[in-house]
Amino acid sequence: MKFNAIAISLFCSSFLSTQALASVAAFGNSAQNVIFTGLGGNFQGEGTSRVTWGSCVYDGANTKCTVSAPFTGVGSGGTITFLITYPGNGPAPITATSITPGNDLVTLSLTAGSFLVTLALNNGPTVTFYQVPNWNMVFSNPTCTGVSICGVGQVGLTQNATITGPVTGMYDATPVIRTSQGVISASAYGAYSALAPGTWMEIYGTNLANVVSQTWASSDFKGNLAPTAVGGTSVTIGGQPAFIDYVSPGQVNAQVPSGIASGTQPVVVTTAGGSSVAFNITVNSTEPGLLAPGSFKIPAGQYVAALFPDAVTFVLPPGTIAGLPSARAKPGDILTFYGVGFGNVTPNSPAGQIVTQSNQLASTFQASFAGTPATVTFSGLTGGYLGLYQFDVTVPNVAAGDAVPFTYFLNGVAGPQNLVIAIQH
Repeated sequence: MKFNAIAISLFCSSFLSTQALASVAAFGNSAQNVIFTGLGGNFQGEGTSRVTWGSCVYDGANTKCTVSAPFTGVGSGGTITFLITYPGNGPAPITATSITPGNDLVTLSLTAGSFLVTLALNNGPTVTFYQVPNWNMVFSNPTCTGVSICGVGQVGLTQNATITGPVTGMYDATPVIRTSQGVISASAYGAYSALAPGTWMEIYGTNLANVVSQTWASSDFKGNLAPTAVGGTSVTIGGQPAFIDYVSPGQVNAQVPSGIASGTQPVVVTTAGGSSVAFNITVNSTEPGLLAPGSFKIPAGQYVAALFPDAVTFVLPPGTIAGLPSARAKPGDILTFYGVGFGNVTPNSPAGQIVTQSNQLASTFQASFAGTPATVTFSGLTGGYLGLYQFDVTVPNVAAGDAVPFTYFLNGVAGPQNLVIAIQH
C-alpha cells in the first residue's frame, strides 16, 4: 500500500469500543498533595498560580510527576493517573489559571513537556489520553496560607499565597471539533470550507485521539479497503464512516466516503472518550484542488506542485526550497499534477479502496499557462492510492517567467486556486 510513501504526501490497530465508556470521569481524592502558589492576577483579572504537582522523580534527563486517584463514571471505574513529564530537574513549568477570581474551576498549561492521562478500568481496557486534560479540579480539605478566604482563585490573585491538599474533580475526554475551520478539505490542496465525496478532509480540535500520533499501516487494511478507525478514533460524515489515514489529539485526516449527498452534513469524531458535537460542513459534488503546499508559497506567488517525469524534480525556480530538486519547465515538457475532489471516474472507483485499475475522469479537465490552453494527456485517479487524482499536461509555447499564471478548469469552470509555475526557453 503506497499511499503514505509518496514523495508529495497528501498530509504534513484496534478500535477501543465506546459502548462501555462515558465521556466524563469523576475522580476522588488524589494520593498526593498538590500545591498552588499564587502569582497574582493576569491581564484579564484571573488568578494565576505556579503548580507543584504530586510526587516527582528525576531520571537524569526528565522529571516525571504523578498524581493518582480513584474514579467513577467511566465504565466500571478504576484508577485515574495524571503523569506530567518535562525536561530537566527544575521546577515544574506548569501554571494554573482560575477562570474567575472567586471560582475554583482551573485550567492548566505546560510550557515544556507533556501531560498523559490514563484511565485504568476495574473491568476493561486501559485508556490513555496524550494531551492536556480538560478537567474541573477542586481541592479536598485544603490548607491555605497568605489569604483569608481559602480558594484557588483567591490564592492565585495573591503573590506567594498557597493552597495545598489532595484534589478531586472531573476529567472530560470528549472529542471537540473547533468551531472555526474545524473541518476543511486537505490543506495542501486548497483548504476549502466545503468537501466533496471521495475527497480528503482535515479535522482540527482537542481530544480527537488517545495516541500521540498514528498513521494507518498496511495491517490496518482489509485487502484494498482502508480502515475506518485508527488508534481508537473513527469519523462519520452524514452518518457514514469515513476512512482514516492519520490521527492525533489535535488533528485527524480522513477520506470522505462516496455517496454522501450534497448539502449540509454533520461530521462527528468518536474516541474512547465519547463522541464530539457534530460539526456541519457543506458537501458539493466536486470541490477540486491541486497540490500546492504552503512551502511552495513564496513572494512570487503560490506555486503549483508540478513534477517532471522523473517523479523527483519539481517545477520551481532552482534553489527555491533548500534540498528539493527543482528546475524550470520548457514548452513541450510533460508535467504531472496531483489533486483531490475532482469527482467520479470511469469505471467507478469508490472511496476507501486502493485504485487498482486504469480509469478516466468523468468530467472534463483543462489547463492553461498564462491563458494558453495546454494538452491534457491523462486525467483520472492514480493507481495504488486513494482519492488522489493525476493530471499529465504538456506545456504549451508561452513566454518564459518565474511566475507564469497556471489555471485549471473542471467542466469549463476555473478552479479557485491562484497558482503560478516557472517556465524557461
